[in-house]
Amino acid sequence: MYQEIMAFAIATSGWVLVSSTLPTDYWKVSSLDGTVITTATYWSNLWKTCVTDSTGVSNCKDFPSMLALDGYIQACRGLMIAAVCLGFFGTVLALVGMKCTKIGGSDKTKGRIACVAGVNFILSGLCSLSACSLYAHRITSEFFNPLYVAQKYELGAALFIGWAGSVLCVLGGAVLCFSVLDCKKKRADYVYRGAAASHSHISSYQRGRGQSVGQRPPPDYSSASRATNFDKNVYV
Repeated sequence: MYQEIMAFAIATSGWVLVSSTLPTDYWKVSSLDGTVITTATYWSNLWKTCVTDSTGVSNCKDFPSMLALDGYIQACRGLMIAAVCLGFFGTVLALVGMKCTKIGGSDKTKGRIACVAGVNFILSGLCSLSACSLYAHRITSEFFNPLYVAQKYELGAALFIGWAGSVLCVLGGAVLCFSVLDCKKKRADYVYRGAAASHSHISSYQRGRGQSVGQRPPPDYSSASRATNFDKNVYV
């Protein structure tokens, strides 16, 4: 139960970080490399692009068309939305499947639900990790490309938050799945050892009464055997 609670806390924290990454502004920030005087700072996320002048005034512009966007931005949007949805369902299923809750049915059913919740958390972390890595790969490839003459950008804070949340989701989901499997293994081992203990108890009880496990077969009371025994007794 304590492992499930710890895994739920870790995975939920990761899901909260992943969810907070989606509306965060600073996915990429304009680079100051090679510039002497900076008059404006450009930054953008998955939904808009903005510019901040030297006086601190910001002007933002939403992306006008979804179909006109670059493919990597559309892919990152889909992966991040999928990560948030999977993490939400994982949180609900974990609350139902944990042993400390009173809902979910029998222990076997709750174990299955908790395992499904762990898988959802793992998938959520992988989706968020893929989205942040894809976005970061685009930024770094443009930055280190000597033929790229447009504005170059640095990695924003949202990417690091997304990576941290992804790792927590994957770690919490894995611990949740392993806690359920470990519980099933211990339960099966307990049943096996209990059966062995009962067998040894019966064997010791038989030895106490003067019987062994591999005792001799019962005596033969046939007519031939009785005649043989009678003859021996006569001669004695």
